Amino acid sequence: MTAPSPARVVAARVLERVVSEGAYADLALDGELDRRGLSARDVALATELVYGTLRWQRYLDWILAPHSRRRLDDLDLGPLVLLRMTAYQIAFLERVPAFAAVNDAVTLAGRARKPGVAGFVNAVLRSFSRRGATEREPRPPAELVEALALRCSFPTWLAARWMARYGASEAEALMRALNERPPLALRANTLRVTRDALAARLATEDDIATLPSRYAAEGLVANHGGSPSAWRAFADGAFAIQDEASMLVAQLLDVRPGDTVGDVCAAPGTKTTHLAQLLDNRGRILAFDPQPARLNLVREAAKRLGVTIVETLDGPAEALAPKFPALCDAVLVDAPCSSLGVLRRNPEVKWRRTLEDIVTNAERQHAIVTAAALMVKPGGRLVYATCSLEPEENEDVARRFLGAHPDFALDPPSEFPVALDADGFLRCRPHQHGTDGFTACRLVRCRR
Repeated sequence: MTAPSPARVVAARVLERVVSEGAYADLALDGELDRRGLSARDVALATELVYGTLRWQRYLDWILAPHSRRRLDDLDLGPLVLLRMTAYQIAFLERVPAFAAVNDAVTLAGRARKPGVAGFVNAVLRSFSRRGATEREPRPPAELVEALALRCSFPTWLAARWMARYGASEAEALMRALNERPPLALRANTLRVTRDALAARLATEDDIATLPSRYAAEGLVANHGGSPSAWRAFADGAFAIQDEASMLVAQLLDVRPGDTVGDVCAAPGTKTTHLAQLLDNRGRILAFDPQPARLNLVREAAKRLGVTIVETLDGPAEALAPKFPALCDAVLVDAPCSSLGVLRRNPEVKWRRTLEDIVTNAERQHAIVTAAALMVKPGGRLVYATCSLEPEENEDVARRFLGAHPDFALDPPSEFPVALDADGFLRCRPHQHGTDGFTACRLVRCRR
């Protein structure tokens, strides 16, 4: 057999690491691509295989199962990854020849040098590739939640949770939106360039077509033309990669040039540098993070974008915030969370999270926002945000905080690019807004 496609070699390796090591798909993929120097075409295919396979993992297992004489749960990780990855190509990628995908999977299975593995993979995939229209999906379970979870490739507990909250139709729309390829959203660095000038530059230098984003005045949506970090405008600090919902969080804080601002969960610095941009690089930003390595990312981002007003401090908000009592005009708490709103970008997360994680997160989030509030001066603003749509991590945290702090009150803006819900919360929903899933609210510290 001929050597397998480098893209499939990389994708199989990354998918194994995601499961066996708990690696994050984006970091593992970036590391493999950096080491191997693939062509742009192979980079695109490897990326599609990794994210597509992870998004549709449960669905793929469901439609593969009738073609295997062994339970998929009993398989070694290597052949299981190859079966899923190849089934994804056959079922979802019309331009990929099935025979090429199958041949590469069999070749890769043979490299394991375990008797019978290559033959087993070959038999399952040949059967799968020959399936007719009536065999596209097995008979779904009678139970509605389980059937929808399988078809949308989500854990049953999460599908049940969203169906109870939104109803079956909207829950399905949300899950399917979270399985889509996310847009490549860019934030023009207005300290150096206007949005229109950035669009013109990308078109001229790298043949990248863009459209203005729907909600954020500094945002662009680009076509997928390779790695944005390789574009010359990125090296020059003309833009940052940032989803539109994430941009709205900093806008909600409503900072003004000259303000002192706290960002207590700052890494990797995307919102920190956006705040500096909204401040016109005038004022002061105190950027906290408990992980020194991730705090370095804040410094690197600030340097690349020409931001000079960020002071980085290593440590958790609970330890650092009391050192800056009532100092800040505005404080951002972009709290660590379940990340269930950004599954388009991190699909492996849905296979790792549990309901217990959400409950545990809420306690941590309450501690962070309580500490951060110490930094807000009377009349100052506090934005609490997560990339989650779960009430325990959002409304419940905010209401618990407000119940214990009568000197704070909700302070929703009267006008905003995305209409706030009736309770004053900003909720960006992937199936409604085309953005990542974010929840945020703005509070004000009452003047005495």
